[in-house]
Amino acid sequence: MFDTMTMTKTVGAFCGALLIFLLGNWASEGLYTVGGEHGGEAEPAYVIAAEEGGTTEEAATETVDFATVLASADAGKGAKVFSKCKACHKMEKGVNATGPSLYGVVGRPVASMDGFGYSGALTGLGGDWTPERLNEFLTSPKGYAPGTKMTFSGLKKETDRANLIAYLQSVAE
Repeated sequence: MFDTMTMTKTVGAFCGALLIFLLGNWASEGLYTVGGEHGGEAEPAYVIAAEEGGTTEEAATETVDFATVLASADAGKGAKVFSKCKACHKMEKGVNATGPSLYGVVGRPVASMDGFGYSGALTGLGGDWTPERLNEFLTSPKGYAPGTKMTFSGLKKETDRANLIAYLQSVAE
C-alpha cells in the first residue's frame, strides 16, 4: 500500500519549500546587510542624524517632574487605560472585586478599603495614595510592594500612568 506517486509529490514539495526558503534567506541577506560579513566590520545601512545642541544620550537622561506630566494628563485617555484595571477593580464606591474599589483612591490611606483583605505588603506601607506614590506603585506593583497579591505587571509609560491617575481623580470629584 505504498504509493510512490504520493511519496514523490511529498518529497518534491519539501525540496521546493526548502529551496524557496534558502533563496529567500540569501536574497534578504544581500538586501539588508551592508558589509561586515562573518564577523568583519559592519556599517549601518541608514543613519539618522541628531539635532544640533545636544546628544541623544542627554535627551534620554532628562527627567520631567511627575507633577508636570500629571498637570498635562488627559482623564479621557486615562479611562481607556483603566480598561486594563477593570477586570479586577471597580469604580463604584465601596464595591470590591478581586481588587479593592478604586473610587476615591487618590488621597485615600493605603490599604484602607473596608471589606477587602489586603496583603501584608500593602498594609505595612502606611501613608496615603498620593499621585506620586500611585505613579511609583503603578510602574511595578511587585517592585514597589514585594509580596503584594496584585498580579498586574505595571504600566511602563509614564503618560499612561499620569492619564490613569487623572482619571481616578476625576471620578471621585
